[in-house]
Amino acid sequence: MVVSSADQSEHLNQQVSMEETADPPFEKTYKSLFSNLTATAPPQKMNLMPELSSVEECELPLIDLRRLSLGESEAAACRKQIARASSEWGFFQVVNHGISGEVMERMRGEQKKLFKKPFHEKKNYKDLNFSAGSYRWGTPSATCLKQLSWSEAFHVSLSDVIGSGGIDSLSSIMEQFAVMVSDLSQKLVDILAEEMGEKSCFFKETCLPSTCYLRLNRYPPCPIYPQMFGIMPHTDSDFITVLHQDHIGGLQLVRDGKWFAVKPNPDALIINIGDLFQAWSNNVYKSVEHRVVANPLNERFSAAYFFCPSYDTVIESGIEPCVYRSFSFGEYRKQVQEDVKLFGHKIGLPRFLVKTH
Repeated sequence: MVVSSADQSEHLNQQVSMEETADPPFEKTYKSLFSNLTATAPPQKMNLMPELSSVEECELPLIDLRRLSLGESEAAACRKQIARASSEWGFFQVVNHGISGEVMERMRGEQKKLFKKPFHEKKNYKDLNFSAGSYRWGTPSATCLKQLSWSEAFHVSLSDVIGSGGIDSLSSIMEQFAVMVSDLSQKLVDILAEEMGEKSCFFKETCLPSTCYLRLNRYPPCPIYPQMFGIMPHTDSDFITVLHQDHIGGLQLVRDGKWFAVKPNPDALIINIGDLFQAWSNNVYKSVEHRVVANPLNERFSAAYFFCPSYDTVIESGIEPCVYRSFSFGEYRKQVQEDVKLFGHKIGLPRFLVKTH
């Protein structure tokens, strides 16, 4: 009788523990992917993707945006630096960007508190006016471990955040951060357009709060299988992305056909070009493949802002000959979703190349 009671107590404790843990149930949900492994080494010693182990570190071009207000010659040099980095790297980092360290620190603190909630609470999160499906984790379409992203996120439309009235400290700082990062994005795309000789209201008219997104990311420690992806390799499907990350590291990008690890700089914001800007600029600016590698010991946090147009916005370049045919953002997203479902990964811009005969 005593043994039975102890067993019941242990079972109850396990049940409570599972319910209260903050981490999503990756191993349980994707059990079939892990059990499909046929390796002689024990799981803890396995290196599923050895190519991730020997990645050199790089420092992204660092641009001081204060130069934009230091007279025309300094401003012109700064604008050219932004355009050059967007063309040669597809990535750069900015300091003196107008978003205070205090705002970014408060944002990170509230983000950490949100992700510390038990998994079942996050899954059914109703404290804020987030649209259904905002909380995401893992990779539902994964058919092998290389397609599994060891991460969780709240993917929130700006229209769910701006004008929310700051009902609590999280929504208040999210709104403040979103407004600031939205202004920064607008400033950067205007500069990039002007450097191509385009003075257009296109971005102001098409990239509205209802179409842009803020994504709060958490990458839990992944101690069981080293060299797992936090997010699998991809390009972004927007115009530009603004990323605020912590000091842990894990972001990697492709340059000259090789993968490089990005050296973290918590004081800087990382900017990267998305697919839509590459198509709109007729390949002048580059949307570069990137990924996040999970850390075996430490959790990692980041916040990304995606500068997107409405779904009916048509993307076409004014430069001839056009590399890509014109397409709507909605058409692009639909094609990406179909490819992920069919192949397990995104194909992206190559789908929209102009056909030559």
